[in-house]
Amino acid sequence: MNDAHGDEVHAYTIRLELVDEPGELLRALGPIANNGGNLLSIFHERGNLTPRGHIPVEVDLEATPERFDDIVEALRDAGVNVIQAGAEQYSEELTVIIVGQLVQTDLSDTLSAIQDGTDASVTDVSLSAPEGTENGASARLRLATQSGETETVLSAVRSVAGEKDLRVIEPLTGGGEA
Repeated sequence: MNDAHGDEVHAYTIRLELVDEPGELLRALGPIANNGGNLLSIFHERGNLTPRGHIPVEVDLEATPERFDDIVEALRDAGVNVIQAGAEQYSEELTVIIVGQLVQTDLSDTLSAIQDGTDASVTDVSLSAPEGTENGASARLRLATQSGETETVLSAVRSVAGEKDLRVIEPLTGGGEA
């Protein structure tokens, strides 16, 4: 098990969602430092809240792949909400709209299921729930994935949506063939 790539240091970006309370940022940085991550930058968007009213924080760091996995696990064990974690290897982006009882079916769980079932990362979420949530809602999801994986990601989105009785409005895809 001598992996030549296992010892190489790579740059990674982790997107976190923090509660706006004193000490939260420091609490999130502890698992990174304690697991051998080298901080490169922190982008703390205090004025810009996530749909759940939390503060998005983007952390750029360097680590070996093994240490990076440990960092992500340690962050989650510490109760830090990791929205996105990965190397900057996403080369395709797609946008889908999911319609239905998003709030009642737990949008956060839906997003987690999509990310856990694919190598995609949810890079943006816009939730629209006109006149309360009883009439359903729509969410626009922007997903980043590796080249050639778009169909796999769409399949996973359809599967998760099907389990929760949500409708998926898919993007137009294709490279211009007539």
